[in-house]
Amino acid sequence: MASAPPAEMPFGFDTRVLARAQALPVNGSVIIALFARRAAMIALAVIVLASAGVYRASTSSNDLPAEYAMADTAIQSNLGE
Repeated sequence: MASAPPAEMPFGFDTRVLARAQALPVNGSVIIALFARRAAMIALAVIVLASAGVYRASTSSNDLPAEYAMADTAIQSNLGE
C-alpha cells in the first residue's frame, strides 16, 4: 500500500495569507487621490493637444481661419443676431 504524500501548503502561501489579513484596508482618500491624479494627467494631455492644434492653426498659411470667420458671420446673420 502506497501512502499519500503529506499535504503541504505551497511555498510562501501561508505568509502571503497572513500578510493580506494584516494589511490595512485602502483608505477612501487614497482612491480619490489616485483618481484626481489620473484625471489631471488626462486633462494635461487634452490641453497639450489643443494647444498644439491652436498653434498649428495660427501658423498655417492657408485661409482656413478666414473661411471660418465668413461662416460664422453667415450663421449669425441667418439666426437674426
